[in-house]
Amino acid sequence: MSSLQHQFFLVFSVTAFSGIRLLAFAAYSLTPSRLLSTTVPFLATHPRVSTSSKLADGNNNNSNKVNPVGILKEKSLATKQFAQFLRERYKALKDMKERIAEQDEDLVEFANAYMSMGMKRQPEHMVEFYEWAPGARFCSLVGDFNNWVHSRDYGGEGYLGRDDLGYWRLVIQDKLRKGEVKDDLGQEYNYDVDYDRGDEDIDVGKLMDDMDNEYWEPGEDEFLSDQKLELLEELFRVTVGSDFHPVKMEKDSAGNYRPVDSNSSNNEDEKLNLDKFKTEVDRHMEKWLASRAGSRTGSNLPPITVVDDGTDPKTLTLVDDPVWRKRVDAKEMPMAYWEAFVKGRKAWAKKYEACIPHGSHFRVYLHTPEGPLQRVPAWATYVLPDPEGNLWSAVFWDPPVQERYVWQSERPAKPRALRIYECHIGISGQQTHVTSFNEFSRQVLPRVKKAGYNVIQLMGIQEHADYSSVGYKVTNMFAVSSRFGTPEEFKHLVDTAHGMGLMVMLDIVQSHAAPNEGIGLASFDGANDCYFYSGKRGHHKRWGTRMFKYGEYEVIRYLLSNLKWWVEEYRIDGFHFHSVMSMLYTHNGFAPFTNSLDDYCNQYVDKEALVYLCLANDLLHQLSPDMITIAEDASLYPGLCEPINQGGLGFDYYVNLKPSQMWPWLIDNVPLEDWSMTEITETLMNIEDPGKALVYAENHNQSVVGGKSLAEALLGSITNDTKAVSTRTLWTLQGISLHKMIRLITLSLGGSTAYLTFMGNEFGHPGGVEFPRSSNNHSFSHAIRRWDLLEDTGPHSQLATFDQRLMELEETQRVLTQRPARLCHVDNSAKVIVYTRGPLLFAFNFHVSKSYDIYKVGVQIAGEYELLLNTDQLKFGGLGRLEKTTILRTSESLVDELPNTLAIPLPQQTAQVYQLARIWDTKKSRVSRTVKKSL
Repeated sequence: MSSLQHQFFLVFSVTAFSGIRLLAFAAYSLTPSRLLSTTVPFLATHPRVSTSSKLADGNNNNSNKVNPVGILKEKSLATKQFAQFLRERYKALKDMKERIAEQDEDLVEFANAYMSMGMKRQPEHMVEFYEWAPGARFCSLVGDFNNWVHSRDYGGEGYLGRDDLGYWRLVIQDKLRKGEVKDDLGQEYNYDVDYDRGDEDIDVGKLMDDMDNEYWEPGEDEFLSDQKLELLEELFRVTVGSDFHPVKMEKDSAGNYRPVDSNSSNNEDEKLNLDKFKTEVDRHMEKWLASRAGSRTGSNLPPITVVDDGTDPKTLTLVDDPVWRKRVDAKEMPMAYWEAFVKGRKAWAKKYEACIPHGSHFRVYLHTPEGPLQRVPAWATYVLPDPEGNLWSAVFWDPPVQERYVWQSERPAKPRALRIYECHIGISGQQTHVTSFNEFSRQVLPRVKKAGYNVIQLMGIQEHADYSSVGYKVTNMFAVSSRFGTPEEFKHLVDTAHGMGLMVMLDIVQSHAAPNEGIGLASFDGANDCYFYSGKRGHHKRWGTRMFKYGEYEVIRYLLSNLKWWVEEYRIDGFHFHSVMSMLYTHNGFAPFTNSLDDYCNQYVDKEALVYLCLANDLLHQLSPDMITIAEDASLYPGLCEPINQGGLGFDYYVNLKPSQMWPWLIDNVPLEDWSMTEITETLMNIEDPGKALVYAENHNQSVVGGKSLAEALLGSITNDTKAVSTRTLWTLQGISLHKMIRLITLSLGGSTAYLTFMGNEFGHPGGVEFPRSSNNHSFSHAIRRWDLLEDTGPHSQLATFDQRLMELEETQRVLTQRPARLCHVDNSAKVIVYTRGPLLFAFNFHVSKSYDIYKVGVQIAGEYELLLNTDQLKFGGLGRLEKTTILRTSESLVDELPNTLAIPLPQQTAQVYQLARIWDTKKSRVSRTVKKSL
């Protein structure tokens, strides 16, 4: 062996990732103590090594006290059945977190699977590929790098292939160039720099002496100096059971240990009790140590014993000396020494040719009991179809360092209130084609910033083969949709948004998945269908999509890793969880609800899905204190936004769907003159957890899913001409007025701390959205946004100007974070609604024909009220009837059972917002004080 080979070598070390990966380290980075203290769930039928590490308490919430039924008291709910269900659910959550702590250290580490899974280039001049396909009995890679031949790059059984959890590991070595000499064992390369420390002249002997002196205690290196590799490999074999017959045992019902070997499993003479098993381990180790000439038999080794606590017939614990363990665990790994041998990219390129170059297309080839099949890998990060658009393949995305995106901007802090602009990249452009990430960054983001929003919520980012699904039939969970651009271009989009102070959220789809086989996860490993429930439960009742196994440990790992991937790789700031109701109930929410708490704890409720959502929220809020999570759940499951340790699910916000359901119904079914002001106010104000509700007058559903937007319902086919307002039809004037009033009252009366609008709806975009499909001859004519409508002073630009002023009002006056609204006056006959929110007063006249020069309403506080917003301004498409009104003053008279009266001019179908600018001291002669702005 060369000196480098003699001093450095591979040490087999089992990671926390369920024992499916073996990492290369320097010998000094792992001692026998570290090796023995690691969980090794490798062989399901063999005794396993377990640890005594502390388990998590199943709760990461800020509350000090755990009360799984705390939400019942908080919400004044009382039902024994639901209380029992909450306790059982919390027990299931705690059990799962304890399992994660035992097998994978903690929740964050558990969600790090994306770091290993899929295809990754490794420093040891090779590419490593991991896939989970427990139903397969053969696995290989096929791609343009091996002419799509499945018999070249494959895995077998065991470590260099399939483990007993169903994970496959394939390694493909870079190709040694002609005339080059193979590297010493363990040589690593840094592909990010031309030259690294290993390219320099190094005094290997001195470096190793320095390392020995720093790391080892006196005497330890004398024993281990010539036997590090052999010792650690032997301890690994003893621990795991590989190539060591006595360890390949299983315990029978009588407490005896029987060899697993099929040739001897029926031999009664080969039974071993625990004492004999321990003796066999000690004998084997002593024999091995004695066979090494010059070794001092175990004088500096930690004492090892075998413990059986009787709780698990397949688990044994190997215990070492706690003094040894404490001292060695306190050591820092001398990685600086190891890094001194790492070479740069130029040395690698001179010696090797990449086995799988960046941009290579590939699929995973699996042989299942049903026959061979090819799949796009489940962890693929970039996916492309063939030129005909039929067969999809993964793309190995490993650009050279000079082509990787370099982040420029910091993540913005979570704002006081969320003003969310919901976007779809593909339809965001004005041209009749799929808009790209780069076009969106250049053309749309500046508009969003100017319009006054502080968050963008992106739909359809996860790859989906069917463009007309709007992105809700996801085929590849980890891949950005290639029809919009590359991963680097999406990073640029996110970074550009952050530079503008905009947070970026994803409309994440984990409630179901596309039914596609080949490109998607459906029947991924054949009939075993590892990701989804079998039978009817595995299929969505209405959409035909597939339903995840939320109780399967490896599926939970996959979904949580997916969330962490978007946060870490693309710096996503939050998630809108799409269609939570679909995952909470086995009927997917398409069954009658009785308005009883039994609906939330009966046999149709998926307890495993609830546990998963708790884990997801726990993880995301551990990753960032500014993380935003929003639940879209039409069933309003109790405790959506309550702390997990109080029986809640831990979301930050839930979607209040009532306003967006009310407005279209009123417009379509009730004449304007018959609208009930009481019904409007009750619908907007009667909500659960008003401080945690996301509200909107309309989102993409009204425009995209076969319906029609409010503008389409109110304005019809309005054209953006610049004719005088007087020449427009009454219907158009009413439509423009109501469009503004609906958005204002929804934000101010029904809002809490979050408000949303869908791209283009704020300026009354004409027509709905229709994605290209066979029924419209694959036309893009209705899959665009008409930004050109904002280039003149017509109705669309006027509506945009109003919405911008509305966002400005929210920002400066903190509308969404003021204390809840207080109704002052509701009159169904006059069609008038007046209420206050903090120092702001809102007045609405919905009457179709009646204007009021003076309309008296009662207010609590006497003083001067300054006009801040008037929907009737000419620049907002109004008639300008209040252009001279600026200040209103109260008088002392009892109206609406309130001590002071305000006389407000209320033209028909208009609304105004006033600020209490000066408070009068009614006990003195109008001594007043000015109210601070933006209370």
